[in-house]
Amino acid sequence: MLLGSVALCTGAAVSGQGDPEAALVAVESEHLAPAVPMPRFKADANWPRLPADTILGQIPGLSVGPDDSVWIVQRPNSLDVHEAGLAADPPTTLSCCRPAPHVINFAPDGTLRRAWGGKSHAPEIGGTSQWPDNVHGLFAARDGTVWVGGNGKDDHVVLQFTADGRFLRQFGQRGKSEGNESARYLGNPSDVFADGDSVLVSDGYINKRIVQLREKDLSFLRFWGAYGARPGGGTRAQPFDQSQAASTGDGGADPASRSFGDIVHCVERGPEGLIYVCDRRNNRIQVFRETQGDGEASGGLEFVRDIVIAPGTGGLRSASDVAFSPDGTYMYVADMANAKVWILGRESGEVIGNFGRVGRYPGQFFWLHSVAVDSRGNVYTTEVGTGRRVQKFVPVGMIR
Repeated sequence: MLLGSVALCTGAAVSGQGDPEAALVAVESEHLAPAVPMPRFKADANWPRLPADTILGQIPGLSVGPDDSVWIVQRPNSLDVHEAGLAADPPTTLSCCRPAPHVINFAPDGTLRRAWGGKSHAPEIGGTSQWPDNVHGLFAARDGTVWVGGNGKDDHVVLQFTADGRFLRQFGQRGKSEGNESARYLGNPSDVFADGDSVLVSDGYINKRIVQLREKDLSFLRFWGAYGARPGGGTRAQPFDQSQAASTGDGGADPASRSFGDIVHCVERGPEGLIYVCDRRNNRIQVFRETQGDGEASGGLEFVRDIVIAPGTGGLRSASDVAFSPDGTYMYVADMANAKVWILGRESGEVIGNFGRVGRYPGQFFWLHSVAVDSRGNVYTTEVGTGRRVQKFVPVGMIR
């Protein structure tokens, strides 16, 4: 389904019309290391541009493509009848709203390029569509393809599509999971990263590990847990539900744990080829380097360091997603519980400051989930829970 021909909202000025700077909103920030310069951002309150009758649900996936276009994956199933009255039969509202499709691609200026998704876009195996019941994680690869995962009941699969939504291939299968040491099945994957040589999957809502595949044929290469060891800590005993995202049943975050917590939430290949893993429930990011060698667990992999984010954070915890400035100087970490984007020195791993706060207005966050950066240094974020939006933050100089 394409939405490009649907009328855009005309109740306010939009980015690219009139004075673009008029839509920029100051953002609350903290500069915690005065000796180190820190980027300053403003929120673009007129980004993106959606059809006038369309509403977004929770947005658990975000990626910037090689052309600087912005991709999101969102959950139509997170909207109720009061929000999506046009989708009711018969409709219960006059002009708004209907849910947007799952996968949406925006041009850099926020205009809609394409939108698609749902069960019709994936094959069936044994009568079961391989499209996830609850999408989670999206990656726009350099070759123009798009990867999607899921963390709903039986969503043990990652799928690759063309930019227009044609199914290409998958790894794993809905309804099939064998635990942390499986070389053929997943357990509620949360995120994907593909670089042309390999595909990295954070297999983290049932399992507690990273899986690496050879991209040419999606054959298994290796898996690992915290510190590059074999995955430990068991698996989630029951399907994940959102109430568990803020559960304290695990006793709280342990940034020194020898195992990943029960939400391994992101995987990203950063500058110098380093691999960054978000161990969200333990408030940390673990960094790894590939070495010569092979093997199911730590063969060919070296642990580099822990980066601990707001270690005392409870509830939703802190280390949700990670991205990098175009020159590799800065690392941005999406902190779900504290509603901030942390800014760190990428090489030092030291916190320089942050921007954002809890709230519903532009530049504020609620259930901040994902972060991504384009080639011009613009930062994008998405929110789940009742946040349900994507935001753009424009760099406007440095704080010194």
